[in-house]
Amino acid sequence: MNELDRYDLDILRELMTDGRMSGRDLAERIGLSLTPTLRRVRRLEEEKYIRGYVALLDEQRLAGSISAFVSVTLEKQSDAAIAEFERAIVLCPEVMSCFLMTGDADYNLRVVVHDLETYHQFLMRTLTRIPGVQHIKSSFALKTVFMRSAPLL
Repeated sequence: MNELDRYDLDILRELMTDGRMSGRDLAERIGLSLTPTLRRVRRLEEEKYIRGYVALLDEQRLAGSISAFVSVTLEKQSDAAIAEFERAIVLCPEVMSCFLMTGDADYNLRVVVHDLETYHQFLMRTLTRIPGVQHIKSSFALKTVFMRSAPLL
């Protein structure tokens, strides 16, 4: 992989803001002509600095405004228990992210729901029924200070 220069970083910054902008607009914003700009974008895609393009959906309107951060501890940390939990949790639409952790808990989840009753139902009908789950601890976010889709460049 090549080192990223100022133009590459400018391209990434601009595309993080508006991934649908035209090549011509992108070239104008970063101060290069169209052909070298498009060549750089293609290289950044090939080298996986740009993994794809997505639409940012309104999470609150679609999933809800309550974010719970849920620590999950498994009874065993065997390969089979971990695989079984991960197979089950990826199917839960309420779970926005799931991380295998070090420390006290095995997993940390970010769960988004419309209300506390929906969270309670998720907890009782889904999470506690996944085989091997031993302990669950929930914390609720009071406010989103910020969320990033990528590191600051």
